[in-house]
Amino acid sequence: MSITYVVVVAIITYVLGALTKLKWNKLPNKYIPIQNVIIAIISGLICYFTKIEINFLNSIVLCFVATMGAGGISDLVKVMKKDNISG
Repeated sequence: MSITYVVVVAIITYVLGALTKLKWNKLPNKYIPIQNVIIAIISGLICYFTKIEINFLNSIVLCFVATMGAGGISDLVKVMKKDNISG
């Protein structure tokens, strides 16, 4: 069942990311953590109400960790690309 969290988070992230790009082209990077929290809450609610996870708090926490981990990996990749180009 743990892979289901990843799928739900990925779909919600893709949808919200696409909406963000359509509505706000130049959204500052400082709002990305807020977007990640919103993604975690929406994903956690979906996982709870579709009975993927029966514990509400566990559902929210797992989706929160998944979104923050994905955001951290994304930032790491950006930093590595920046260092490789300039270094």
